[in-house]
Amino acid sequence: MQDVTAIGLFSGGLDSILACRVIAEQGIRVWALKFVTPFFDHDLLDREEAYQQEVKEKYGLDVELVDLSAGYIELLRNPSHGFGKNFNPCIDCKIMMLRKAKELMKKYGASFLITGEVLGQRPMSQRRDTLNLIERDAECRDILIRPLSAQLMNPSLPEQQGLVDRERLYTFSGRGRKPQIALARELGITDFPAPAGGCVLTDPNLAARIRRFYEGLFLIGKEEITTSDIQLLLLGRQFRLPGGHWLVLGRNEQENDRLQELCEQDDWLLYMPERPGPAALLRRGCTLISHSEEREKILGAVTGLVIRYGRKIQGKFPPGEVFFQEGEVQHMLQAKVLADEVFQEWIV
Repeated sequence: MQDVTAIGLFSGGLDSILACRVIAEQGIRVWALKFVTPFFDHDLLDREEAYQQEVKEKYGLDVELVDLSAGYIELLRNPSHGFGKNFNPCIDCKIMMLRKAKELMKKYGASFLITGEVLGQRPMSQRRDTLNLIERDAECRDILIRPLSAQLMNPSLPEQQGLVDRERLYTFSGRGRKPQIALARELGITDFPAPAGGCVLTDPNLAARIRRFYEGLFLIGKEEITTSDIQLLLLGRQFRLPGGHWLVLGRNEQENDRLQELCEQDDWLLYMPERPGPAALLRRGCTLISHSEEREKILGAVTGLVIRYGRKIQGKFPPGEVFFQEGEVQHMLQAKVLADEVFQEWIV
């Protein structure tokens, strides 16, 4: 076999593992690209080397992380092919990944692309007509191989050129997983994830929250949304305060720490230093609240919620001190509990 390199789109699921390994078994060098966004697998960026080692040890594959966050946030504003059942732009998502992978072919010296798609496995994104559409719009029709279903499709250019032995590719189709599991056993792959939707955009509850965010739930417009905003949106208890201000309360110590990490220069950060309770982050409070009357009203609401969701003392929520940071300025405030009937409609 001549010296050939391919790029595989690597979700970390069984199909993508198998697709990459099937090609690698032919003596082809495979670079597995793991795309991440705030909606799936973004946490891997914090442990990239450990993840790479894990994939190498389990599957014998070299994996590289590619952050698509900025482009993906933009994509959600108006995906060309619409959304799936929830807020998932699956077709445009795959097109974006293939376009990016194609851009990176020169960097890795790759001759073609690989995906783990199986014909008929998913009703929206893996029908034959949809697979053809994805190839067309990603402009990779001649250089894309789907090894698990390749023999059910027309030969790709790498197959025609003899870079890949078509007879060693497969005819998998439909939603069943028995053929994949059998192939994994043949390849010595025993530790692989169960099928699950790793993308929060397919989760009905979180997808609804994200959709509302893009539709103007808070004062922050969809043109202003950042990666940090999405990370914040998936955290803690969410509130839409009067006027459209966005507040998040931590539900435990881990979330409190995460809120402090996500706190930006123009955010408000509040917590009780002497009593267990939530950290509170009001997004862009310093810039979105300019009038003193509104500031006092919102500040009273936030400190009241910090008290309300703090630990009870003798069965009650007594007044207490709340630390308040706005930008570089810090204060200690006296606060009273906010009655439940006042804020029930603010809960997102």
